[in-house]
Amino acid sequence: MLYHITRNTASAVALKDIPTVDYIDLYNDLAERMRDERYHPAHYFAAQTAEGLRFFLLLLDDRESTVMISSFVPDYYSEEGMPSLTAVHPSFHVFEREMHELYGIRFNGHPWCKPLRFPWDRRDKNSTMDSYPFYKMSGSSLHEVNVGPIHAGIIEPGAFRFICNGEQVLHLEIALGYQHRGVEREMTRTQNSLRRALLGESVAGDTAVAHATAYADLVEKLSGGHVGENLVRERGVALELERIAMHIADTGALSMDIGFQLFQVACEALRTMTINTTQAWCGNRFGKGLIRPFGSFHPLTADKAAMIRSNIADIRRRYNEVRLDMKESPSLLARFEQCGVVPREEMLRIGGVGTAARASGLLRDLRSTHPFGVYTDMICHDSIVKRHGDVMARLMMRCREVLQSADYIESLLSGYEPAAAVPEPRYDVPLAADALSFSLVEGWRGEICHVALTDARGSIVKYKIKDPSLHNWLALALAVRGEGISDFPICNKSFNLSYCGHDL
Repeated sequence: MLYHITRNTASAVALKDIPTVDYIDLYNDLAERMRDERYHPAHYFAAQTAEGLRFFLLLLDDRESTVMISSFVPDYYSEEGMPSLTAVHPSFHVFEREMHELYGIRFNGHPWCKPLRFPWDRRDKNSTMDSYPFYKMSGSSLHEVNVGPIHAGIIEPGAFRFICNGEQVLHLEIALGYQHRGVEREMTRTQNSLRRALLGESVAGDTAVAHATAYADLVEKLSGGHVGENLVRERGVALELERIAMHIADTGALSMDIGFQLFQVACEALRTMTINTTQAWCGNRFGKGLIRPFGSFHPLTADKAAMIRSNIADIRRRYNEVRLDMKESPSLLARFEQCGVVPREEMLRIGGVGTAARASGLLRDLRSTHPFGVYTDMICHDSIVKRHGDVMARLMMRCREVLQSADYIESLLSGYEPAAAVPEPRYDVPLAADALSFSLVEGWRGEICHVALTDARGSIVKYKIKDPSLHNWLALALAVRGEGISDFPICNKSFNLSYCGHDL
């Protein structure tokens, strides 16, 4: 048996129940299995254990809604090198690059095992930003354009190097990892669950609710505990509020980049109204402090539920007017349609997830394929999928999902009756020993995965986080190939990926 089979709603898995297999057997199985698009990796990482370096793979079966967990100890492969899964299935490239960077593991046949993050604990300290192996092309008509790492705005640093023929982009390479935040290490340096909850909601500031939900769910699984229906409902409302706010913000940002200030101003007003609704609920516009393990200090009262319903109904109506006006703007359509196309086949190859994948016709949506929270029984989620894979498709994905999320919130709060007493968060619950716990949450960008390993005392000794941007940065690089370099800003905005969600 190569895999332990479980589901996104199941409790933590005892380490002894996870098969330890020979790598070559796992490699051969994946080389064939991954030809079926129903499978894709949720996480793949290594951890130091008593038996040495042990690798863990979480593979998702989207058809059966199962999570397949396997592990192996590299043994002699660490010296001789391991056959690279990336060579046959490129969606593994980010995971193998990270393991090479951290542990020096050789992946034979990997097309380009360049650094992923430049973390402080990387194996080769001589590997620095100054020696980053940017791709080179030569020719008298070619030139390079460097953008960053200091951003023109106020967001995190990242280096973008374009190789162009005139105005046409031939190649874009994106180098990240300037922050060295060490979030995953901090998760294991402390056993204070409150501090970990604060770290969790800070993984990506614009996705505080989704990452906090992932952490809370993971800890609750590790404790074997369950939360009440009202708390599950509240988390679902918070997730959809966050989705609405960020999709509206991206709509406005795209409008501004092509000079449609009217649409941008309208979206800024609606985004402000959305995040102010969240602030009225919990005291923070981004939902920080709202999601905590086992309980809440900000229970959803009847008055707050009525306020949310009223505000979201107004936001939905007004945003739909903006959406219809945008679809009738010839100049907007001419700018966005057939720009920054990522075909479905390429999105599948690189392991793309979330709204970007769905805009290219690839159904990657945990709410449908690996339900959690309200999506298990309160909401039967119907994923929105576009097929053109261009800037316009990514914009329309956001437009449709805003309306859908507003309808979900109305459904969740219609007839809502607050509980007589809502439990407060708990930070002292003992965790299962020698176990692996994971949580899969569909954030507004896409698939979020948190994984934790505990030792014999029930202390978390390994914590791994995957933000959807980890997969989708390569999609942005593919989107601008063949486009004019002036199209980069709108292509970039149409993905709106996270720098800090990448640099962990």
